[in-house]
Amino acid sequence: MSDAASGEKRAGAGGLLAVSRAFSGFSVGDMARAREFYGRTLGLEVSEAHGCLILHLAGATRVFVYPRRHHSPAAFTVLNFPVQDVAAAVEELARRGVRFETCSRPDLAAEERGSFRTGPARAWFKDPAGNILSVLHDSRSP
Repeated sequence: MSDAASGEKRAGAGGLLAVSRAFSGFSVGDMARAREFYGRTLGLEVSEAHGCLILHLAGATRVFVYPRRHHSPAAFTVLNFPVQDVAAAVEELARRGVRFETCSRPDLAAEERGSFRTGPARAWFKDPAGNILSVLHDSRSP
């Protein structure tokens, strides 16, 4: 049923940006370390353009990584990777050298400290620039 047929009207529907293939981006302080981390450690396809990196993710998703001389890491999660099995993803990434953040909350059991459990199961880690990334449970993921 179309929006018009249902009587529902969506804000912005049909605008110029609605058909744009938007992408997100974030900064890093050292492009060589970022390329190594995202390409080799995480195993993502990475290309370069104009002194920046482009992360090629599943579903033709792209993320733009750009250099910033006085980079400050984001204080929030900049990139989430949905996976079916968070524990398996953590194990694989740890073998590749990824260090996961731990939660120091005393009310959490030791096995829960690596993944704070509000919302979907999730585990956080940082890139070499200090930006926060996560793997999180999504049963629809391959």
